[in-house]
Amino acid sequence: MEELKPIKILIVIFLFLTACSSNSNWPQFLGPGGDNISTEVDLPAEWGNNKNLLWQSKIPGKGWSSPVVWEEKVFITTAYKVKEKTQDKDSTQGAPEADDRRIRPEEDYKFEIYCLSKITGEVIWNETAYLGKPGIITHRDNTYASETPVTDGKNLYVYFGMRGLFCYDLQGNKIWEKNIGIYPMQSNWGTSSSPIVYKDLLILQFDNEENSQVLALDKTTGDEKWLAKRDEISTWSTPYIWKNKERVELVTGGKKTRSYDPDTGKLLWEIDMRGGRDITSPVGDKEMIYVCNEERRDGGGTLFAIKAGAKGDISLDPAESSNEWVAWTQPKSRIAMATPVLYKGYLYGLARNGGTVNCFNARTGEYAYEREKLKGAKSFWASPFAYNDMIFCLEESGTTYVLQAGPEFKVLTTNTLDDKFWSSTAISEGILIFRGVEHVYGIGLKESEE
Repeated sequence: MEELKPIKILIVIFLFLTACSSNSNWPQFLGPGGDNISTEVDLPAEWGNNKNLLWQSKIPGKGWSSPVVWEEKVFITTAYKVKEKTQDKDSTQGAPEADDRRIRPEEDYKFEIYCLSKITGEVIWNETAYLGKPGIITHRDNTYASETPVTDGKNLYVYFGMRGLFCYDLQGNKIWEKNIGIYPMQSNWGTSSSPIVYKDLLILQFDNEENSQVLALDKTTGDEKWLAKRDEISTWSTPYIWKNKERVELVTGGKKTRSYDPDTGKLLWEIDMRGGRDITSPVGDKEMIYVCNEERRDGGGTLFAIKAGAKGDISLDPAESSNEWVAWTQPKSRIAMATPVLYKGYLYGLARNGGTVNCFNARTGEYAYEREKLKGAKSFWASPFAYNDMIFCLEESGTTYVLQAGPEFKVLTTNTLDDKFWSSTAISEGILIFRGVEHVYGIGLKESEE
């Protein structure tokens, strides 16, 4: 019987690796479910420049795209002026004049994809998807690489603003590319909506000032499968696949939040958002989906809870706060840039400025707590993420506030990296991957060096 022991050991190892495999991939913006939640438990709650920092990797240029992960590979995009690659970080996109809040595309840029090792941070490969002028002006707070790529484990799909869609295999070989046109964006603020994969489709929300649409392509060839024209202006949110108790829906933000059949592009329902500017993505569960946008001069800022099974125009009358399909509204959500996280019955939203967090009861819309100040925090752009009964809020200056999940406001600890962060975090097999201006960082539980 002793000779069977090695076989038993191999079986145990195989079962262990199989059990862990579901945690190895973070394939799109905000993770596998588009909800920024990890089911892992062996993740660090504390880190810093000298604590649980496994690696840091410098890549040229700038980008607000988030990292995505497939098995041992991390993928990230960047863009920079060709002649300024070796110059200091403040000039990688050109220093605008003091009175100019735009980056003007008068010189050639490199639009690049980097593949890093998840274990070491070393560059495995990098490829230039496009070399040339960006085609549109963007805001100096934006970048030309703000869209997060998506992978299905076979190929990597990358969208660089108005410069087009690109498909690579995971070894860095280009499969196809597609030019979908160049159109102006509102106030020259640039683009940021990321593509998603659904079944055999690559789906992109392509909203602008002239030709807004949702476009679904055959992910293998890049050929168009369906297209839904939209009476919409520029938006910056990423669409969300909502798997509810009734059906699967593709939900998109905008002046109106709209739901489509993801297989055909047929419009299922829509709701007027009462003004505002749309940057955040929807989040949902089996029962309801939660949509909101940033408050602007024309209104907005309302958080809506919409029931599964809605159909037609479900917009509220001016005096209404609910109807057949809208369960509740919260008119002062204070949600702006960061997509809220829905975790164990509560929604956590971050204000863009002021360093405050709000927590809502997801069933009723009532505040569990409101405008709680996170000491020292100023601005939030990255979306909060959740795991192991904790909520993690990454402030732009590099401090992550770790909150106790639930209706009681409690800061458990704070963790700081010396960098600037607007990108959301990826999570894979015990490693947190942060993308800053200076570096990409791998954070994981590290054995004591004592």
